[in-house]
Amino acid sequence: MRAVGLITEYNPFHNGHLYHLQQSKQVSGADVSVAVMSGHFLQRGEPALLDKWQRTRMALSAGVDLVVELPLPWACSSAPDFARGGVLALAKLGGIEALCFGSEAGLLEPLQDCARQLLASEQDLQSGASELLRQGINYPTARAEVMARLSTESHLLATPNNILGLEYLKVLEQSGSVIKPYTVGRIGAGYHDVETVQGIASATGIRQRIANGESVEMLMPQTCATLLGETLEQGGRISERACFRLLSAQLFREPRELSRYWLVAGGIENRLVEAADQATTLEDLIRRIKSRQFTRTRIQRMLMAILLGWTPEQVEPLLQTGPRYLHLLGSSPKGEQFLAHTRKQRELPLIQNFSRVYATLKKYYGITSQDYGLALGQLQLEITATRMYGLLLNRLPSNQKNRDFDQDIIRRK
Repeated sequence: MRAVGLITEYNPFHNGHLYHLQQSKQVSGADVSVAVMSGHFLQRGEPALLDKWQRTRMALSAGVDLVVELPLPWACSSAPDFARGGVLALAKLGGIEALCFGSEAGLLEPLQDCARQLLASEQDLQSGASELLRQGINYPTARAEVMARLSTESHLLATPNNILGLEYLKVLEQSGSVIKPYTVGRIGAGYHDVETVQGIASATGIRQRIANGESVEMLMPQTCATLLGETLEQGGRISERACFRLLSAQLFREPRELSRYWLVAGGIENRLVEAADQATTLEDLIRRIKSRQFTRTRIQRMLMAILLGWTPEQVEPLLQTGPRYLHLLGSSPKGEQFLAHTRKQRELPLIQNFSRVYATLKKYYGITSQDYGLALGQLQLEITATRMYGLLLNRLPSNQKNRDFDQDIIRRK
């Protein structure tokens, strides 16, 4: 069974995702599609619109065969770490022969050339970017400016899907992976666009329409639109007001301790408290914190780290070593066959729910090993994320704060 890997967020699953799924299987010749999907918190430092199980149901209903959670903290990190976490998850799962990603370029060769140039000039790139950072320029802008001096392909760094694609290619190249890359040109609306193009809207545009009370039914596969409608009706949607209040409480509670959280550096903790004193909404808070040195996404990741209580001591050892286990969220019958056929190729424990996770990790790693400690650290981050996510919903769940422990695999019949 030939399998293609997809690194995704599906926030929510829409027609553009369906096109990418179908094209990925076609260009790679795959029989099985495996999505490594972000859980409750996403790459841009935001909570997902819907929980990871509803988004898994959407993906399976649209034709994805296997959904594995992209572990924290890779899911809520900058492009290099997000890409590394996704590629490592696919590689360690075993049996994945291809990775297909969407890109604005739509052609693999120029992206591969650019990725190789980035790797070859990594030292010059870092030193040049560091010099610009000292002048108050944020990192993405600094990197793009230095790259423009080093490569004729620097224009590829101007769009978000290309940027992620380049990071996937860099990880594959650096790790010597046997996974073969493919790319599918993005069609319809751009990543940040709110308008509809060719019947396809971006996830950003769809979320904006939902916030405005507009219909998105024609922009999603029918089964996904039905699941979305049912979830919203039941209050299973993130409340920005709840997020703002919980975050503000955390900022006010520990103003002198904020520097101990991941990504809080350079004296910005004082700015955080001042902004929280004056802000009236989450958007207002982000706007008041934003500066030339810090991008919006960096600020959002920083705020999520504070909300979830992440410290560098928890996060950085994991980012340096890679995921210590994988969490299976959902499967089709074909996906179950794939897992059975590739079991001996798997390089990490594959957890179905957390009811026996401690015993599984202890048996796999040994209680005295460093990897066991890292696995427990990853586990604690994800347990906290699920509990906190429940508090952010419009309607508080009565018995779902520890849902990772008793949620069965979502199965497509």
